[in-house]
Parts: sequence; structure tokens; C-alpha cells
Amino acid sequence: MKNIILLSALSLIFTLTSCKNDPFSKVETKNVEVASKRDAVSTSFAEMTFDKTSHDFGTISNGAAQETVFSYTNTGDSPLVVTDIKSTCGCTVPQGWSRQPLSPGESSQFTVKFNGKGANKVSKTVTVTANTKKGKESVRISAFINNPNSVKQPMLPKLNQ
Repeated sequence: MKNIILLSALSLIFTLTSCKNDPFSKVETKNVEVASKRDAVSTSFAEMTFDKTSHDFGTISNGAAQETVFSYTNTGDSPLVVTDIKSTCGCTVPQGWSRQPLSPGESSQFTVKFNGKGANKVSKTVTVTANTKKGKESVRISAFINNPNSVKQPMLPKLNQ
């Protein structure tokens, strides 16, 4: 108990003696004015608008490679710079995208190739990293893959003989 009282007293003394100057006295009025003007100006971002945000290949056979093209337009006020496009797995490959800045109103596209392997309903996400407000945009591809090798036979109960 004595230790707690001693520790509390030392903390109080330290607090009262270490805060001799008001921390707000060090803030310069000129800097506050510059910061408020800077913050008042809204930052304009590039904005990506896609012609479609998803593509369904429908029903395909296992291993039947597919591809689709996603087109996008810079509908923002600043140049659009796409820095990266990645998919959720190696079976889906985005390619052919421009690394050059797109001025407002300009359009571009990229191709997504899917190897078509799997079974049943498959869905993949492709993430586009760009200088938009969100920083990342995404599109999706999907397909239903007929794979005769993955059809499971119904489990039948074992009969006791």
C-alpha cells in the first residue's frame, strides 16, 4: 500500500513539474493558416469506371482455357495510373494492361486468361491497384466447370451379410 501511495505521489510530482510550458504555445499561427488552406483544397483522384465488373464464362469443360477483356475509363479529374493487376491464383492471369497514365476521359483495357481447370462453380477475383480514392478496384470472373473425374458417387450404406 505504501508503494502505491509513493508511486502515485511521484507520478503527480513528475506530471506537474514536466509540463511547465503549455504545448499549444509552440504552435505558430502562420503554420496553422497554411495547413487550413491546404486542407480546404479537395484532393482530386482518378476514378476507374469499368465496362463490366464481372464476367461469367458459363458452363465449360475442365481444362478449356478461356479469356475475356475488361475495359476501363478514367472518369476522374486526375491522370489514372495503374501500377499492378493481380489475380487470386495462378490459374487466372491478367495481362496486356497499360502502364502509361490515362488522362481524364481516356480508356484502356486488359485481358484476363483463365486456364479453365477445376470443378463445379469457380470464381476468381482480379485486383487492380491504381491511384484511385480506394487504391484498389476489383473485377471477377466465374465459370461452372464440368469435370467428369470429380463426380462423386453417392455413398451407399454397407449391408451386413
